[in-house]
Amino acid sequence: MKILHLSDIHMGGGFAHGKIDPETGLNTRFQDFVKSLSTAIDKALAEPVDLVLFGGDAFPDATPAPYIQQAFALQFYRLVDANIPAVLLVGNHDQHSQGQGGASLSIYRSLGVPGTIVGDSIDTHIINTRSGAIQILTLPWINRSTLLTREIAENLSMLEVNQLLLDRLQPALEGEIRKLNPDIPTVVLAHLMADNATLGAEKFLAVGRGFTIPLSFLTRSCFDYVALGHVHRHQNLNKTNDPAVVYPGSIERVDFSEEKEEKGYVLVTIEPTVQPASKSFETTWEFCPLPVRTFRTIKVDVSKSEQPQADILAAIAKVDITDVVVRLIYQLSPDRVDQISSAVIHEALSAAHHYTIQAELVSQLSQPRLPELGCSVGDPMVALSTYLDNRPDLKDIATAMIAAANELLSGDDLGSLPRDSVLLDIESSTDTPTPESSIEISSDLETTDSNKSIPKSKSKKADGQLTLL
Repeated sequence: MKILHLSDIHMGGGFAHGKIDPETGLNTRFQDFVKSLSTAIDKALAEPVDLVLFGGDAFPDATPAPYIQQAFALQFYRLVDANIPAVLLVGNHDQHSQGQGGASLSIYRSLGVPGTIVGDSIDTHIINTRSGAIQILTLPWINRSTLLTREIAENLSMLEVNQLLLDRLQPALEGEIRKLNPDIPTVVLAHLMADNATLGAEKFLAVGRGFTIPLSFLTRSCFDYVALGHVHRHQNLNKTNDPAVVYPGSIERVDFSEEKEEKGYVLVTIEPTVQPASKSFETTWEFCPLPVRTFRTIKVDVSKSEQPQADILAAIAKVDITDVVVRLIYQLSPDRVDQISSAVIHEALSAAHHYTIQAELVSQLSQPRLPELGCSVGDPMVALSTYLDNRPDLKDIATAMIAAANELLSGDDLGSLPRDSVLLDIESSTDTPTPESSIEISSDLETTDSNKSIPKSKSKKADGQLTLL
């Protein structure tokens, strides 16, 4: 028996990293998501598989736009035409904000779509496929409100609530397990956070308050395969594969937190074991990568460069950005801002599918301590000279600073010094930026100045026009 397991489609998400296709009027990232789902369904038809299991999160929320619902439905209806049954599990993004029901998927039950089961409750479904019967135990996303009333959870700590939830969930699972037929394969289809899973973008996209389920709830000898959804990074949580506990991951990158993750689906094969054996069925599985759009971060520190724009352009040139979603991050010294041309950088990134530019001002306050200025430096004039040697931006006032320091250390009255050698006009001085000042420019936004990309920084000036350095 062959099964295709996929999850976390999130169709209609990721629009911020796309643009409008002038021929269709649709966001290009929407088209990317449709293409990935279509490729997975193509594989299901080509094998052909006996069953498709969807692990939840069809859309970013429970009320997607009609054209997004239609695109999803058209792909799964291809399975109906091929007489391949499918189980659509309800994830956290598929639920109403109250955490009840599968708002975006319940229409398939209402319409009685042939061979399509909506898993919105803890239940066991026996499905007859062309290769025989199989039982699917569905465990949709469980909210606290699903198992607990407000009165029961009142005045309990978060830890106590989670434990109470597990205490309620365990007997519900045990009840389903007791009903299982050992003579046919058993697959658990669950949308959950397992306690040792490695997180991806879902930690930023969480909808609905769930809880973490111990892996021991899933590694039962009576299960032949555990098909999970919710975590966007593909991983197998049970290295013994007895049973395999697999997140296929999402089918497309949602944001840059998934930049280095492979995306795809899982093909599962369940066959009767050669007797005698400890289990009635043997399971093998394979992760199948999808050719999804590349995300690429280009990060370059030009805060100490004498030619920052040239270095930024060189960093861009090293990467093939054609049709790639690009994030350019560059760190810049405040006194080099006027050397950056926004128009030139935009032109260098024009081959990308979409790009954002994030400029970060490197604060002088955050510069590392000079090794020459250790505790062993006892002479303050030596220390000042060393400091000024490492601050070329202060060279115009270095002589005045040293003179002022000499007068202070000698105890002479500052009034004897020439006023313009000690006092600085703060109105003409360079503002000191706050740490981590930055501005982000997207490729689909216009800048107010086509020639300069100027990160804004905050500054504080002393009261009055003059201040003592």
